[in-house]
Amino acid sequence: MYKISQAADLQVIDQKVRSHKYADITSKVIGSSMEAHRILKNGFQEVIYQRALEKEMLLQGLHVQREYEMPIFYKGEKVGGRRVDFLVEGVIPVEIKAIAKLEDVHLAQAVNYLEAYNLEIGLLLNFGSKSLEFRRLINPKYKS
Repeated sequence: MYKISQAADLQVIDQKVRSHKYADITSKVIGSSMEAHRILKNGFQEVIYQRALEKEMLLQGLHVQREYEMPIFYKGEKVGGRRVDFLVEGVIPVEIKAIAKLEDVHLAQAVNYLEAYNLEIGLLLNFGSKSLEFRRLINPKYKS
């Protein structure tokens, strides 16, 4: 996990993720998140960051679907659904939190969504701490 406190640090992050699949998309999402956090700081409810992040990602030219409903299947039958905060470019789910600190349970939840939807890469963002926290997630069970 990277903790970011200034937008200038994005260049360092870019060097670390540039070689990963969908690095161009995830870098834009992370950069948009950093900008929203830089302006708003921490302390707001999740929905405020969600709205600000949507504006920033659109400014970056990303196609975003907010509160995207995704079905959950069990043994081939739909048993429910879950709304992911964003589905970016149709391939990257982005889950937002506004809590003091990310915990393992949040990471496990985000990985479970990747597996349930068979998506390869996802992002978990936390706007609630003094510095933006984010994790780039990889689905170990992804089937292309």
